[in-house]
Amino acid sequence: MKSTRSFTFLICSIMVLIFLYYSSGRLHLRSPVQKSQADLDRLLSAGRVVASGRGLPITLLLSLVHRPLELQYKYGNLSKGECKPGYAEAKMTSIYPKFSKPAPMFLDPNFKRLSNISSYLPPFGVRTQENIIDHILQATKRYSLGSELDSISCKKCIIIGNGGILFNKSLGSQIDQYDVVVRLNEAPVAGFEKDVGSKTTMRITYPEGAIQKPERYEKSSLFVLSAFKLVDFKWLRLMVFKEKLRSMEGFWKSVARVVPREPEDIRILNPYFIQEAAFKFIGLPHNNGFMGRGNIPTLGTVAITMALHNCDEVAVAGFGYDMNTPHAPLHYYEKLMMSAIKESWTHNISKEKEFLQKLVKVGVIQDLTNGI
Repeated sequence: MKSTRSFTFLICSIMVLIFLYYSSGRLHLRSPVQKSQADLDRLLSAGRVVASGRGLPITLLLSLVHRPLELQYKYGNLSKGECKPGYAEAKMTSIYPKFSKPAPMFLDPNFKRLSNISSYLPPFGVRTQENIIDHILQATKRYSLGSELDSISCKKCIIIGNGGILFNKSLGSQIDQYDVVVRLNEAPVAGFEKDVGSKTTMRITYPEGAIQKPERYEKSSLFVLSAFKLVDFKWLRLMVFKEKLRSMEGFWKSVARVVPREPEDIRILNPYFIQEAAFKFIGLPHNNGFMGRGNIPTLGTVAITMALHNCDEVAVAGFGYDMNTPHAPLHYYEKLMMSAIKESWTHNISKEKEFLQKLVKVGVIQDLTNGI
């Protein structure tokens, strides 16, 4: 009987807290939510007092209750398909409370101010590469998406993976409706427009993954380097200044010898996204900040991390490998089968998949091909 009264008291207390919070006037149907962290902390502190001695995770319960309602009130009046300002950030902070949106997409001449990358070597930072990066940035002269995209107050972005799951899905027209379309490495567009669309805002790659045939490059997209090794910056400098690559030393396979883009169309991805994805989100081994076994996120997850900081809504397509179907196509553009995948020395695919599944489950990202 005593336990029943305690439980009833607890439930009543929770309901009172929720009622007081949502009747306080902080949420309005027709205006964005402006709730400070201090307000939330006070509410959660009150919850801890109520739950004291009863062993229930009241703070977790309250956070699960208030967040969906908050988002419902904030975005409930928007038309279907209308961009939701700050949506990805709001969702991310519900599972990663310390997530902070401000993180520049590309390095600019003031990159040395970014303390979180200054003390790490590539791929997690820029240490020892400052001079060569300065040289590259002096030539490129541009460090953003461009004035047209920069002026959009609410951006919808999509990351296109290279998975065979994209084949025959006819998502091309839907993909092209996004403000920012990100493609990875050498995945082709020509001939596959029905499934993958024809729009490319940027192509993120590294030397070994870059398109090697100049005629296959899009004529109006950004070429974005995601550097994983010291030699990657040296390679980019040669590409920017149209100089000849004389040695393949330091690369693990053949690399592009020419990037047919003008310097103003070339960017360097902020390495913080590699660092954050690896150590904060996926939980890969730190290895004293050096590249090691199983502590490098895939380029797809790096691109998603970048988008979470710079876009209001984030979607993906072409992600996910189903190892239970060994004869399924590995990539949408070739006949290589799923069975060709071998254990990766640098990536931890299973842990990375858990992270991406969490993002989809909570609604941080939308998976158009349902492969994650």
